[in-house]
Amino acid sequence: MRGRLALAISVAALLWFYMFSPWTHGAPNFWICMSVSAIVLTALAVSSFAGMHADLHIEKPLLQLLGGVALAFALWGIFWIGDKLSGLMFDFARPQVDSVYSMKDGLPATLIAFLLLFLIGPAEEFFWRGYVHRTFVSIFKDKRFGADIAFLVTAAIYALVHIWSFNFMLVMAALVAGAVWGFVYRLQPKALPALIVSHALWDALVFVIMPI
Repeated sequence: MRGRLALAISVAALLWFYMFSPWTHGAPNFWICMSVSAIVLTALAVSSFAGMHADLHIEKPLLQLLGGVALAFALWGIFWIGDKLSGLMFDFARPQVDSVYSMKDGLPATLIAFLLLFLIGPAEEFFWRGYVHRTFVSIFKDKRFGADIAFLVTAAIYALVHIWSFNFMLVMAALVAGAVWGFVYRLQPKALPALIVSHALWDALVFVIMPI
């Protein structure tokens, strides 16, 4: 279990390095790379953790859907406020945010939104919470505060795989969003379907529908 988890995280780190590092970024198209990465991570998660289907059993589907939508818009509000505050505190904040939005170049906005809603967002949540976070819970289950350790470790790794962008705002965005989704999963693992909805919709809102 630990070996497979380490391998999966290593693969994710290599994929994120290829997509975000200044030496490899943009070759080829970022969204094609992200879509392929989403498929690879989903395949790794499915092949490594057979018990994951239990998390995807949808209890109270309407509540899951509404909860996911509400959380996505709440996160958008948090990031809107964070953008304004960071702009007042740091001169580099807005240029770094704009560099993230420059990733939209190369594909039509409608196609990017489709990929975020139906492939990239769901795959990321399926991998990071449904597989990585859940597996860390199993690893640390015999330790005091094991569930909290699993939450913190997963949030930290999710943020750190973005570090090769050398973009402080992007890393902080990943840390905040990952911490929010991870905290909800920490409290209620059966909310994974809602988190998938939240991640997918938030991605589409921030990048295409309602950019900050």
